[in-house]
Amino acid sequence: MSLRYAYNTNGMTSHRLDDALALLADTGYDGVALTLDVAHHDPYAPDLAGRTARLARRLAGLGLASVVETGARFLLDARRKHHPTLVSPDEADRARRGDYLRTCVDVAADLGSEAVSFWAGVPEAGTDRERCWGWLVDGVRDVVSYATGRGVRCAFEPEPGMLVDDCDDWARLAALVPGLTLALDTGHCLVSGRYSPAEAVRAFRPALGACAVEDMPRGRHEHRAPGEGDMDLPAVLGALTETGYRGLVSLELSRDAHRADVLVPAALSALRAAERAHSEAVLLEVTAT
Repeated sequence: MSLRYAYNTNGMTSHRLDDALALLADTGYDGVALTLDVAHHDPYAPDLAGRTARLARRLAGLGLASVVETGARFLLDARRKHHPTLVSPDEADRARRGDYLRTCVDVAADLGSEAVSFWAGVPEAGTDRERCWGWLVDGVRDVVSYATGRGVRCAFEPEPGMLVDDCDDWARLAALVPGLTLALDTGHCLVSGRYSPAEAVRAFRPALGACAVEDMPRGRHEHRAPGEGDMDLPAVLGALTETGYRGLVSLELSRDAHRADVLVPAALSALRAAERAHSEAVLLEVTAT
């Protein structure tokens, strides 16, 4: 069976959410990675419950599944990107991030989303990293406990430069927080860690709760469209197919909203072509033997 693809709304911020969803459905995507943000489904705007119920009906009508993403840049602080985090030194700041993540869990529960994806944050200068780990474990445990009660899967994403930087860091955290799955952005494997993207899929497949496959240049954390970086897409998509992954496979192209009209269809075509390339390579190998 073909993989199921989604596109992150943080790469469609020049579109109204309803228009973005229609574009994804009309193009042939199976779902949407919904970043709750000022542009799309602001969790702090009035009548969140009512808006979420209407969005759930719209997604059902379009045949789109969803995952909820939490990487809004300035939603919690208009002057500091991604602040506060679960590793901020101030307890009130950490609590504010936790409240936001629980709100995201509520939205995911009401939408019937496949997962909520979130990350650690970057430790502030001069902060002891082991103390940060303690704060992180406490915060993640709280979110996972809340999500379990609402029937929502929590997927934690390693991000280059953050406290949880790679898959091995995720494994350390997951050992301390039962029930935590991995949100694997395969492009990040070209920047951090000891696994290639395809190796990471195979090594962590039993723990995968969410997955993204945008391209990336080796050694640089720059999200790029398929074919614009160093990702071996046929190998990665082949690994996902062969290991039986059935969750949404997302594209996160947050710096390309100005060309979403072109990228949304082009990216899906590139992904399908990469799937076919892998299948043809496997067929040739079988035939040759």
